[in-house]
Amino acid sequence: MNAAKRYEIFRRLHADDPNPTTELAYSTPFELLIAVILSAQATDVGVNKATARLYPVANTPEAIYALGVEGLSEYIKTIGLYNSKARNVIETCRILIERHESQVPDNREALEALPGVGRKTANVVLNTAFRQPTMAVDTHIFRVSNRTGIAPGKNVLEVEKKLLKFVPKEFLLDAHHWLILHGRYVCVARKPRCGACKIEDLCEYKAKTSDD
Repeated sequence: MNAAKRYEIFRRLHADDPNPTTELAYSTPFELLIAVILSAQATDVGVNKATARLYPVANTPEAIYALGVEGLSEYIKTIGLYNSKARNVIETCRILIERHESQVPDNREALEALPGVGRKTANVVLNTAFRQPTMAVDTHIFRVSNRTGIAPGKNVLEVEKKLLKFVPKEFLLDAHHWLILHGRYVCVARKPRCGACKIEDLCEYKAKTSDD
C-alpha cells in the first residue's frame, strides 16, 4: 500500500469521526489506567458496568487500596479473571502511592513496571490520557492493519512499529481509536461489513477477494 492510499484512508476516517476516543468510561488518568487493566480479555461494556459501581465509591489510589483485594473483587466480580485483576490493581495502587505521589506516570518504563500493565496498556494510557503518539495494537487493530494492508505484520510489535512509521503524522494521535472502532464495528473478524465501509475502495483485502 502506498502513502497516498494510507493518507486517504485516515483522511476519511477523520472526516467521519473528527474526535474519536476510547469507549471506556473515565474522568482521570487513574480511572483510565484501572479501566484498561480491567479490560484485558473483557469487553468495554462489561468494564464500564463494573467501574460505574466502583468509581463513585473509590476512584483514587488511596481509596481503592483501602478496599483491599476482597473488597475490590466485590465490585469487579462480573469481569473475567477478576481475582487476579483485583490483586494487580491493589498492588498498582500501592506502587502509585509509594513511588509516584498517587499520580499516574506519563512514561512507558514507569507504566510497564506496574502490575497488570503491559506494552499495550501503557500505550493506551500514554495516548488517551497524555496525548502521546503511541499505538496500542489490540486484536482489532492487528486485524485491520493486516486485512486492509495499511501495516501488515506477523505480530503486534511489528504492526505497532509499522503504524508509527506509516500513519501520516497529522493523524497519528487519533489513529489508534479510529482503527479500533473500525475493527469493532465495520471490519469485524468473521465477516467484514465491506458494503458499509468508507474505505472499501482503498482496501487490499477487497482487492484480493475480487481477484480470487
